[in-house]
Amino acid sequence: MQRSHPARHSGPAAPGNLPLELDAFVGRSAELARLAEALDAVRLVTVTGMGGVGKTRLATHAAAGTEPCDGVWHVDLSAVHDPALVEYAVAEALGLTDHTAKPPRRVLLDHVAGHRLLLVLDGFEHLVDESASLVGELLRRAPGLRVLAVGRRPLGIAGERVFPLAPLAETEAVELFADRAAARVPGFALDEGNGADVRELCRRLDGIPLALELAAGRVGALSPAQLLARLEDRFRLLTGGVRDAPPRHQTLRTAIGWSHELCTPEERLLWARLSVFAGQFDLEAAEYVCSGDGLRADDVLDVLGELLAQSVLSREETAAGVRYRMLDTVRAYGAHWLTATGDAERLRRRHRDWYMGLVTWCELDWFSPRQAEVAVRVETELPNLRCALEYSLGEPDDAHLGQYLAGALWFYWVGCGRLSEGRHWLERSVELDGDRDQSRLKALWVLGYVAVLQGDSVPALSALQECRDEAERCENAVAVAYAEHRTGCLALVTDDMARAEKLLRSALDRYHEIGELNSNVLMGQIELAMALAFQGDMPGAVRLCEDVRGVCEDHGERWALGYALYVLAYQAQAEGDQTRARGLLEQGLGIAHGFHDLLGAVLAVELLALVTVVEGDPAEAAVLQGAASRMWPSVGLPLFGSAYYNAPHERCAALSRQELGDERYEECVRAGALLGQDAAVARALGGAGVPQLGAVPSPRRLPPDVRKPAVSPTSKGGETTG
Repeated sequence: MQRSHPARHSGPAAPGNLPLELDAFVGRSAELARLAEALDAVRLVTVTGMGGVGKTRLATHAAAGTEPCDGVWHVDLSAVHDPALVEYAVAEALGLTDHTAKPPRRVLLDHVAGHRLLLVLDGFEHLVDESASLVGELLRRAPGLRVLAVGRRPLGIAGERVFPLAPLAETEAVELFADRAAARVPGFALDEGNGADVRELCRRLDGIPLALELAAGRVGALSPAQLLARLEDRFRLLTGGVRDAPPRHQTLRTAIGWSHELCTPEERLLWARLSVFAGQFDLEAAEYVCSGDGLRADDVLDVLGELLAQSVLSREETAAGVRYRMLDTVRAYGAHWLTATGDAERLRRRHRDWYMGLVTWCELDWFSPRQAEVAVRVETELPNLRCALEYSLGEPDDAHLGQYLAGALWFYWVGCGRLSEGRHWLERSVELDGDRDQSRLKALWVLGYVAVLQGDSVPALSALQECRDEAERCENAVAVAYAEHRTGCLALVTDDMARAEKLLRSALDRYHEIGELNSNVLMGQIELAMALAFQGDMPGAVRLCEDVRGVCEDHGERWALGYALYVLAYQAQAEGDQTRARGLLEQGLGIAHGFHDLLGAVLAVELLALVTVVEGDPAEAAVLQGAASRMWPSVGLPLFGSAYYNAPHERCAALSRQELGDERYEECVRAGALLGQDAAVARALGGAGVPQLGAVPSPRRLPPDVRKPAVSPTSKGGETTG
């Protein structure tokens, strides 16, 4: 009998993102051995089986025993509903950051082509066509890739080996029940008094792990004999409606229905309402979305605790605090009951309204000492935010709410390395005719901003011009300022410095007139400072960036600070103070990398290379240039194709070649190009390791106004936040 205990880290973490096992893995030794053999023999193995049979648990446990040099990566597709987001979800799981306009599939193909890794693709059955297409192309283009797929049906592509998973044998089923029951009731053990009842209970539940977990969740209130007696009654009562289903599917449905029937009315109500969440959720969200009409908000915690004790929910510790999750099979049962009550549409609206409130708070708090918390919180909430966006953009009367959500998340799309997905939602939103001009105007300037950063100047200019024309028509001074600002940013990266200075100065004047102050305004000052520096006005550039630094210190802003430090380092390096330049760049690089802002990171690495060669280490400078060369394809055109931004790079290359000679220089550049992003940042920081954003506080309660339904944008369209 195999009984593995929860994984514990005993050394440096291996590459990958496999979830840690929180309880013992019981049995399945024969299946594990056969699955390992299959993974060694072929490049695509699909574990199939009915819901609740333990496919995910077996696959992740088996994957944890493999050691591909580039890691094991788990992709959970169960919370993804839009087929267009499958590729984004895989890229997200792999930790890929790409600022360009390249399709996400191309980004994935480019990444996996040179790596040896195992991809665990979990919960794909509702997206089988898109998943099969992606997996097939990845396997064809990447000889070092293996895929372990997990679903209720095969992918159906060439080279796939199907691994059907049966329920547990009786001995293992009894062992699993006893283990989980002991976790609920300390001291519980099999003995002569309960052994026969437990074995019969496991037989009646067909050895289905989810059914056994649900039954074990009841041992705090019912003995095994009582559980068995109640189950006998429920089988007779509940199997009638699903006679055409396979016997084990009847068993699982009956077991879930039996557990559901044993719940109190409040527990059944919360179970159904929680089914509107995608992936994880926290207590505050559950209290808002699920309360009312038969369930008081103050009672949600106690009722949720009961569902947790009964294994209807699981509890997870995350960087954003304690969160809860419902298994897909259990969620589907709850969703069925929610639909039957006629309350599904109202709950979906409440779900959307909660996440609108959350995004509104996060956009405000981005310009605060809680910026790091905001980044982690939005990352954690992404599955639910996608659902909220999908719901709003799919309802004709709610188009303006989808536009508001897509625009208000500008800080996440831009500041946290999500440009590609952000553009997906922004383009969808501006195609719709909403009845609120300010929401669409904001989505337009954010779309233009994203396209500028992706180096896609024609769509960027089109969106920004449309935004400005419409803003002037409806006299929206805020949107005019943002459109002008981002047009100035476009001029900056395309080397039109005179136009950039004119537009950026005008935009900053407009911001001042309307009382706007946020991260966007600070970035406008930084961009103007860069334009001045390129034109030789170093004192003017320094004044602007020192002002930005002071505002950042006052407000706890870190993201824009990183760019201000880059400009100050540019000035310090130009004036010969390499020590000060290095200190500023290292601080800025740590900030950018912590936020997954690849543009800020690669700019810092490029300038650090010049500092390094001037300090007398041309070989290391060439290595850093090589590392930057590997990062640029994920950012866009290297150094924007700008002669101004490129000047430090050219100077560094010339100095390094002069000292090393062409052959040695190219050798060092090639060595740097082998470094991954984390390794490159650690190297640039002198081996100090990859910086983190820092400890993230537990999510605090939202302000009272944010906890109310957020059914419409603010009067100024949200542009005054940042």
